[in-house]
Amino acid sequence: MRYLALVMLFAVSACLAETKVVAVSDSGFIIENTATINALPDTVWQALVNDVDSWWPKDHSWWGDEGRFSIEPLTGGCFCETAQNRSAQHMQIVFVEPGKLLRMSGGLGPLQGMGVYGALDWQFTENGTKTRITLTYRVQGFYPEGFAELAPIVAQVQGIQLQALVDFINND
Repeated sequence: MRYLALVMLFAVSACLAETKVVAVSDSGFIIENTATINALPDTVWQALVNDVDSWWPKDHSWWGDEGRFSIEPLTGGCFCETAQNRSAQHMQIVFVEPGKLLRMSGGLGPLQGMGVYGALDWQFTENGTKTRITLTYRVQGFYPEGFAELAPIVAQVQGIQLQALVDFINND
């Protein structure tokens, strides 16, 4: 319950990205967030991997404003956060196709400490001068209280993160 309360605290911001819980079971869940932006996939990709510290919400950080985020876009690379002598590997990069798909594995935020594992896909689909970003998180593991209440909270938080990327590109 402590982890659920922590995750709920993270979900206080408004989100314009479309959030959806695709499936929930006793052993996990699948969520999907989508947004369409007036930018080409390569522009969105560059912002995702090169500017993550500029757009990732600092209230979704282990160390707040002190935390510095980075994504190393190669297999085995790290989606990491550092703050002075402290560091966290949020996820590991497991698949890279620049401008099309970045797949990470691991547990984000409180999910990491719960021992819950997931595959997170950032997929980019070009449509003329626009890009549809689809953020899909497939999570599995054991959580004694079940995933029915947790899945929509994680979907909302990831929607906030996706919207932060969109806002960064729109304001850049």
